[in-house]
Amino acid sequence: MFISDSYDLVIVGGGIAGASLGKCMAQAGARVLILEAAGHFKDRVRGEVVLPWGVAEVKALALDDAFQAAGALQLRWANQYLGSAQTEHRDLPATTLTKTPAISFYHPRMQDCLLRAAEDAGVEVSRGGEVTAIQRGSPTYVTCNRNGKSQEIHARLVVVADGRNSHLRRSLGFELQRESHTGCIAGMLFEGVPLPEDTLQWFINPALGEAVGWVPEGGARVRAYLCYWGERKPRLQGFSDVARLLHDQEWTGMATEYFSGAQPAGPLATFEGADAWVEEPYKDGIALLGDSAASSDPSWGQGLSLALRGARALRDSLLRNEDWHKAAYEYASEVRDFYWRVRTVTGWYREFFLETGAAADARRAHAFQHIAADASRFPDLLFSGPGIPLHSDTRQRFFAEDVKEHVPNSCTSA
Repeated sequence: MFISDSYDLVIVGGGIAGASLGKCMAQAGARVLILEAAGHFKDRVRGEVVLPWGVAEVKALALDDAFQAAGALQLRWANQYLGSAQTEHRDLPATTLTKTPAISFYHPRMQDCLLRAAEDAGVEVSRGGEVTAIQRGSPTYVTCNRNGKSQEIHARLVVVADGRNSHLRRSLGFELQRESHTGCIAGMLFEGVPLPEDTLQWFINPALGEAVGWVPEGGARVRAYLCYWGERKPRLQGFSDVARLLHDQEWTGMATEYFSGAQPAGPLATFEGADAWVEEPYKDGIALLGDSAASSDPSWGQGLSLALRGARALRDSLLRNEDWHKAAYEYASEVRDFYWRVRTVTGWYREFFLETGAAADARRAHAFQHIAADASRFPDLLFSGPGIPLHSDTRQRFFAEDVKEHVPNSCTSA
């Protein structure tokens, strides 16, 4: 394809966040170019469930048709377990703040469908090239290599959406902050797993400090995730560790039943789970989007919803402001706010559910009895999103620290 030298918006990265933003802005009349390094998308371990608050973002971005074309599967129910004991069979549309289900999908197919939808909306999409430099300013200049030739492009705004391991972020002077906990997440796609295809399965084992998630994708295909403390066991990586992944899910009490005939349908890989973020995701004509701006601990499944929320926040800011630099600063402020809310509450979840030891067990037992009597003590960010009310005493009520009984001090996470 021919690339011009001038655009309103250049997006580096054609993943879910970048393609969604590009489609929306092109529909609003902007001239948009997406530069995607991959010539084709292949399977790798990443998030493939959008929790209910993220589904509300899909609707706000008018992406329903693209998600349907990608074969997105509606998950009305969430089964939750402590160890092997089921604690909840939750009707998500009936009980979440956004009144929406969760959805799941095969990630490479979704990326292709969203890029096609962006092209249909008028976005120019270039695949297989490499961005070698971005120069700040007004306009902002992007240098890319395509077919062995270097080309310079300028834009009113450049958006970098090339993932949590963004190679451009550091070179552009964005300072990355990172949490220090040792949580890890391993994942693999299996076929031949006869789980209910309308239900997300989520298990937590506080005694081990582990969690297991099973996300159905249709056709008896399931993405299985294992969350654990990194110092507790070796990383699971490659086909030689498939048996160990299946073994390490046996505490759920259901793994043998459902995975006895399972066959690997994708790679097995492990990733560090610590949050990483940029405090100021906009500078001088360049905005960070999606995981490039802020990546959440994937143990809690918030990443895709955050990416979609970021795309909507930037779209809305650009459309209501003629001054796109002002708009991008407003977007950056909004990202800081909703990401802080997610990171704060998922940090409480990690402390509450996954810390191990006698003090952690006693603290949980104390809190559980009060949550059982008053469910409003539990902050429902996992499914309802950062729109839930957070007050100065929200954590205190969650941990039942407002109840005048002896509560052991917080313990370490490993």
